[in-house]
Amino acid sequence: MEKERLDVVRLSEDDDYVIILDQTKLPNKQKYLYLNEEEECWKAIKLLQVRGAPAIGVFAAYAAYVIARKMNHLPNEQFLKEYHRMSEYLNSSRPTAVNLSWALRRMEDTVNANKDKTVEEILQILSEECRKIDEENEEMTRKIAEYGLPLIKDGDGILTHCNAGYLACLGYGTATAPIYLAHEKGMKIRVYSDETRPLLQGARLTSYELAKSGVDVTLICDNMASAVMKQGLVNAVFVGCDRIAANGDFANKIGTSGVAILAKHYGIPFYTLGPSSTIDFNTPSGEEIKIEERDPGEIREMWYEDPMALKEVKCYNPAFDVTDHELLTGIVTERGIVYPPFEENLKKLFNK
Repeated sequence: MEKERLDVVRLSEDDDYVIILDQTKLPNKQKYLYLNEEEECWKAIKLLQVRGAPAIGVFAAYAAYVIARKMNHLPNEQFLKEYHRMSEYLNSSRPTAVNLSWALRRMEDTVNANKDKTVEEILQILSEECRKIDEENEEMTRKIAEYGLPLIKDGDGILTHCNAGYLACLGYGTATAPIYLAHEKGMKIRVYSDETRPLLQGARLTSYELAKSGVDVTLICDNMASAVMKQGLVNAVFVGCDRIAANGDFANKIGTSGVAILAKHYGIPFYTLGPSSTIDFNTPSGEEIKIEERDPGEIREMWYEDPMALKEVKCYNPAFDVTDHELLTGIVTERGIVYPPFEENLKKLFNK
């Protein structure tokens, strides 16, 4: 897999900073940010400097730890209060990706389970916990790769939307995990990467990391997906997910549901790949998933020297959409592949 691979999220050697690759600068510039302030960590998530549900989760765990280290002078009771406030603040940065709240809740549960210990002892335990979250995420991507590999045949064409590779998920990624493993095993596969308007994660990130890893990738505009499917160039669709509801509906980057509808029309298997931490059993269906709406400027002017629409033209800019479970062939997790009926089989796999 590794031809040219970038660090995405890591701790500094002295544990004073969480270091991230600023993904807003890719593909033309590799810039790393050293963060340990609440506001700059919040902005890193909000502004998509770190992005992708699993990577956000790992980043949030590391960020909570390095920020907590700066509270080591506080008395125990005040530390607990300040930690909770800080965790809630970080959690407010983005509402849709469940891994953010999952990782922060896991870190705070660790704090609460050890609240009778000294602050220094709590910090040591947090140091171990955030590293454990990172290690578990790495292993998760490997298992998704192994479960997803049998879904690919030598010579297949795979279409993907947005970026759910290692830049978003670390390790092997999620949607790209079987692709990278197939590539390692010498299988000849082709990937079609939707550009993914309006933030162009497919163009800037997916095509970047696949090309750098030596995978045969072709970048297409979002509105070309139907054409390549109709020509028989796509044998399966692999996408990531930011939140999976209990019935199998899932939120992913805007445009995913349209790709799912096209795949259904052309009889192409459509899979979402993600960790069990992305499954939210407290959300019955996609109707209850809160969808983030972003700045209209991302549509109107972000990538252009001059705006592409008049300032007075209204823009609607949801960051995600929800794909109905009826359009879904299967959900690939680190525990196995879940097939319909999703509500029943998700509960079985995860003992809910």
